Amino acid sequence: MSWLQYLNTIKLDAAGSLALADVNMIAERTALKGTSGLQDTLILCPGMHREQAALDLNNAEYPAVAAMTTGYVFRVENQATVFYLQRIGRPGCLTTVKVSREGSRGIEDSVESLVCRLLYDAIPHLTIFTISWMAMCQDWWGVGVMLLYISCRLFNMIAIHRRSQAEWKGALEEEVHGDLLILLSQDKWVRMRGLVDDLKMVTSGSWLRDSTLVEKSLVNIGTILPYFALIAAANSTQESKVIIILLLLVSGMFLTCSNAMTKSLRMQGCVLRQDGDPVKYARRRDMADQLIEETGRNDWAIRLGMIVNNDKNEKQSRRPKEFEETVTM
Repeated sequence: MSWLQYLNTIKLDAAGSLALADVNMIAERTALKGTSGLQDTLILCPGMHREQAALDLNNAEYPAVAAMTTGYVFRVENQATVFYLQRIGRPGCLTTVKVSREGSRGIEDSVESLVCRLLYDAIPHLTIFTISWMAMCQDWWGVGVMLLYISCRLFNMIAIHRRSQAEWKGALEEEVHGDLLILLSQDKWVRMRGLVDDLKMVTSGSWLRDSTLVEKSLVNIGTILPYFALIAAANSTQESKVIIILLLLVSGMFLTCSNAMTKSLRMQGCVLRQDGDPVKYARRRDMADQLIEETGRNDWAIRLGMIVNNDKNEKQSRRPKEFEETVTM
């Protein structure tokens, strides 16, 4: 029995169900890019209908942040930025992140970023090759499946692109430099430096505005289309079903590797990139003391709850010993 005859004995009617896998590789890519474009419509991977889940990648965490130059304390509301900081942060370490404008000097492309880009750019070519092969074999059901997948990506792309347009970010403060300390869960600490206007772009507000009625309709239609593709895939040839499975698996593998090798976040015309290796501290208080000495002020540390002021120390000294805190973080 030849491999083709053996292949025909395997039931692959549910081949299209692979596209409905509950994975976030496409949502992660959208968050790392800060938007979605036409090229993304040819990125066909499992979980393609869940692109809007990019807003949930921060796991509902909105970490406290202090401006060490002014003493103000607020929260990072940009879900994509929080997701990126969670990725690069290390427990018990202070990680420094530099924020700069896209196209500015000092942003270098490493070999790793080049491989990342090559993997990502290869996926659309795989999609085009698959459609061309099905058309040459005159498997129009298979071509229809691919077009339904592309339409799913197209509708989600339009909604993401429209929602990612920058809105109110406060008054402009040209050429003013900022220095932020962000306290994430799991004892991950991040220092973010850059122009205040750039820091506002990547921290304040959600990076996707609320959906309009039209955008909600596009997303709903795009979410349903892969289920229609599942029905259409059952009518395609056995060879096309195998090609669809291979396309989704290989594209998913390439996109996962590309996401893992992406070391930067692009958001509202700005680029976030780790600057140097994380610095480990035995206690969080040691980090606070060092930053206080460097910045020359401690009001931000008091408001973050990292240290206590003199009045609180005096009040605490009058309390019974059983109420005293014996461990300093």
